[in-house]
Amino acid sequence: MNNLKKIGLSALAGSMALATSAQAFDAAVMVESQGIYSSAEGNQTDVAKNGKGIAVDTDIHFTGSGELDMGWTVSVSHVLDTTEAVTNSSTQMAVGMGSMGTVQFNMDGGAASNAIDDVLPKAYEESWDPGIGTASFHAFGSAVNKGSISYKTPSFELPFGVTLSAAADYDPNANAAQPSPAGVGDAASSGEAFVFKLAHESGLTLGGGEMTVGNSDAVRGETIATGYLLYKNGGLSLGYQEAYENAAITEKGTTTRGVDTESDGFAIAYSAGDLSFSYSETNETAQANGATAALEEEEFSAIQAAYNLGGMTIAASLYEADNLDGVAAKKYEETEISVSFAF
Repeated sequence: MNNLKKIGLSALAGSMALATSAQAFDAAVMVESQGIYSSAEGNQTDVAKNGKGIAVDTDIHFTGSGELDMGWTVSVSHVLDTTEAVTNSSTQMAVGMGSMGTVQFNMDGGAASNAIDDVLPKAYEESWDPGIGTASFHAFGSAVNKGSISYKTPSFELPFGVTLSAAADYDPNANAAQPSPAGVGDAASSGEAFVFKLAHESGLTLGGGEMTVGNSDAVRGETIATGYLLYKNGGLSLGYQEAYENAAITEKGTTTRGVDTESDGFAIAYSAGDLSFSYSETNETAQANGATAALEEEEFSAIQAAYNLGGMTIAASLYEADNLDGVAAKKYEETEISVSFAF
């Protein structure tokens, strides 16, 4: 996720140069660790995550980059997630071709489309981040983010101070990360996505994209689209984003569909030196399989603050949800305090 000031700090240490047959290759290792205290409460017994808890999440990042004789660049990034057991969290390998753009291979993350699932400015995390909802924002790009290839254009300078950039993703086995709570795709389903961004020198940015999943014998036509508008002036950041999901037909020759959803959200954030604040709201309306009427509109909100101490960051967030899961008057609240550092 792209944050106003991401709480996981990125300080690299232990850099070294490795000599190859013709080029120098720079490599680095970074360890990120985050301790979290959370307290959650819902007004119905089926609301998950009621109670209090403490957790520690540690990731180990391996990165490397180099330049080829022709002037192209190569880079690799590999993350190990050690929360419960050492697992492969994410891997990317990229070839930068100068004015011809960049080709990148992705495994468990890194797709260009997934980077804009929620671009609203924030001091900590998204308003739906506790995992209590099904907002379409976090579905965008997820289905082409498991084992995919991306192409990213260079930035093009347009008249009137505008810069254009775009990217495309392709995943031949898009079902590896399903974008819909109804379960979309199968082992033979492919997925593709396209995203663009127009940035003006005044601080105004317009962007969006579309992702399509499912062209197999079992599944046809899942589409998710999103668009956003951002503005930044000094420490002030404003954002608005919408997302639409047209769920797939899950059995060829029938009209059985998943869950169609519409989401929108806004956020305001302010950063003064090492101190950041933000407020955000996200709303979603869903219509289930064959239903004649939509469920109640889910409403998520978050008030957040973060303070950067140099080698460590302290953050706090208050999350609230109304009409959770589309059920009227179903409420949820969570308070979260985080301490994170990297070396």
